[in-house]
Amino acid sequence: MSDINNIFKAYDIRGRVGSELNSAIAGRIGQALATWLPTEGTVAVGRDMRPDSAELANALINGLRRQGRDVLDIGEVTSDMIYFAVGKYKLAGGAMITASHNPGVYNGIKLCREEVRPIGEDSGLLEIRDQVIANNFTTATSKGQLTSKDTTEDWIKHVLSFIDPKKLTSLNIAVDAGNGMGGKIFPALEPYVPWEVTELYFELDGTFPNHEANPLKVENLKDLIKNIKANHLDAGIAFDGDGDRAVLVDENGEPLSGTVMTALLAQYFLKKYPGATILHNAICGQAAVEAIKDAGGKPIRTRVGHSFIKADMRTHSAVFAGEHSGHYYFKDNFMADSGIIAAVIGLFIVSQSGKKLSELAAPFRKAYVQIPETNFEVTNKEATLQKISSAFLENKQDWLDGLTVNFDQAWFNVRPSNTEPLLRLNAEAKTTGELEQMVTKVTNLINSGV
Repeated sequence: MSDINNIFKAYDIRGRVGSELNSAIAGRIGQALATWLPTEGTVAVGRDMRPDSAELANALINGLRRQGRDVLDIGEVTSDMIYFAVGKYKLAGGAMITASHNPGVYNGIKLCREEVRPIGEDSGLLEIRDQVIANNFTTATSKGQLTSKDTTEDWIKHVLSFIDPKKLTSLNIAVDAGNGMGGKIFPALEPYVPWEVTELYFELDGTFPNHEANPLKVENLKDLIKNIKANHLDAGIAFDGDGDRAVLVDENGEPLSGTVMTALLAQYFLKKYPGATILHNAICGQAAVEAIKDAGGKPIRTRVGHSFIKADMRTHSAVFAGEHSGHYYFKDNFMADSGIIAAVIGLFIVSQSGKKLSELAAPFRKAYVQIPETNFEVTNKEATLQKISSAFLENKQDWLDGLTVNFDQAWFNVRPSNTEPLLRLNAEAKTTGELEQMVTKVTNLINSGV
């Protein structure tokens, strides 16, 4: 029971293969999902390229079918393709076998319900967990049917619907798939775009032999950056393991942060939808907020995490949402996030502007300086947050997602991890000096204990 509790996280299921997540548990998760889903109908199942993903997918499929659910098996796909399948074909739900960018010893399952609505700890995941633990299922009178479908062509057409492909210009780019699912799907896009593509690590390998498939870490981008500089390319794209996140890198080898990308994409959508609402999460930089306002949009701040953002997009009828972590959400993508859609739009903006990617990013990069998210292990998260709050009582504060403290031209946010004894610090200021002074004070408060 304790192992099952441990693998159910805030937004998905993650665990070590064999000891925490195995075929028996995956089968029970399939049964619980089939029972819990509020809508009758078919469930889509996809998987990534990890060595055990096919086995776990088959077990989950069998669990769904034991409960009478029909299953659409869409095979090896990126995570954003499972969301697409559920939305496009109007299915009752979906399950994706993946542990995203985690090392190869891990695997996991991402779940969603009808209309691609998220299943997280506040929206059904804990109920599914309890059913898995209880393991008290009544088998259906008839087994669900299994159908297989290759959704790749439908997906690529959907991706290209966000731009006008006829207006794309020739670009020389490199793409680092990190041996993840981007290496299977991106080649399907290439015949439709006028780009010369240098493919890096497109071989599917769930042991990740070349580097961790996490493009937010600069050390994982070094081969891509080297290739861009050596060959004088226009840009690069780096995908994470399950392909639902993509980081653009400019012609100088500088990655576009989540804040810069949110600003760039927000202005693109505000040209299409003047005055629209754009969401940004609590740790997205001020440059994104200012870009939304400057383009006539309505910025709304939301909690970090896909389940909160997808719900808020529906509440506020937002056309786009961006996270500092590199997740980008689109109203016309069933409110779901997609790495390849974000990357394609970004390169389309380059084509339309006649500018280099670095020139497009420059106004948003120059506005503020940030620290990378920094983790601190603490014994009492809540007491530490209250201690920090008390030290900044003269400043404007809010508790939307952890503690955010605002200054005239700076801010910091400290929020607790959902699964670990950690506090995560993000901070931004106009100048490096102001940033260092603020971060030093907060760091000392955290490290001094309570």
